[in-house]
Amino acid sequence: MDLHLHGKRVIITGGSKGIGLACARAFAAEGAQVAIVSRDPAHLEAARAEFAQRGWPLLAHARDLASSAGCEQAMASLEEQFGALDILVNCAGAAKKYPLQTLEPANFHEALHAKFTPYLNMQHQALRSFARQRAAGAQEDKAIVNIIGIGGRHVMANHLAGGLANAALLFLNAGLANAHAASGIRINAINPGLTLTSRTEQTLAFEAEHGQSSVQAVLKAKEAALPIGRLAQPEEIADVALFLASPRASYVTGAVIDMDGGLHPSL
Repeated sequence: MDLHLHGKRVIITGGSKGIGLACARAFAAEGAQVAIVSRDPAHLEAARAEFAQRGWPLLAHARDLASSAGCEQAMASLEEQFGALDILVNCAGAAKKYPLQTLEPANFHEALHAKFTPYLNMQHQALRSFARQRAAGAQEDKAIVNIIGIGGRHVMANHLAGGLANAALLFLNAGLANAHAASGIRINAINPGLTLTSRTEQTLAFEAEHGQSSVQAVLKAKEAALPIGRLAQPEEIADVALFLASPRASYVTGAVIDMDGGLHPSL
């Protein structure tokens, strides 16, 4: 199925590793013009080298997206190089996990700063970009895909602060989707469950340490609890992100797709 993404100009935050990098690869394979933004210059350079080897162009910018100024600078430079923006995929930022007995009020503020703020800042910049294009006469529909996390829907004792940030993002996703649908802007979200990334490796190590177990034992227990019987691959999340961003999903906005291997089936 042709997703009609060839030539689309895409910015992916957190695009230098994990799910974000999988999204960048998938958009590039569809012929999109891809830019990634991340805090880590080393990861950005590794992604740039990989894309060059594959013959794919890639713009890569190091910015702190929890800073409003950093987001504004990122958007300005990317618009200068791209000319305009069609799609934003938000995948930057992660909240730390804390044992319940050590959780402090400050940790909730830290989680919001680490996860909620970058998504809010980049959506604000993208919506401003879309509005400028529309004012100049552009008619093409635009799309935002927010890759959030299942912890915003389902409470986990060691992820209360991060779950709060994710829940706030789900609320923001719904509100912005409703507000901007009439302007031809579709905004959707994906809630991945456990996915085979370096971030999940950290989660498994955290749970092993605090549960006095081994990482392998924790992983096997997680897999056994999933109806599908395994963790997700980043590419599987990216495939759904591509569909939601594409004109093939032209009537989908305000949706949230849970991708947790059937752990929390919904009606």
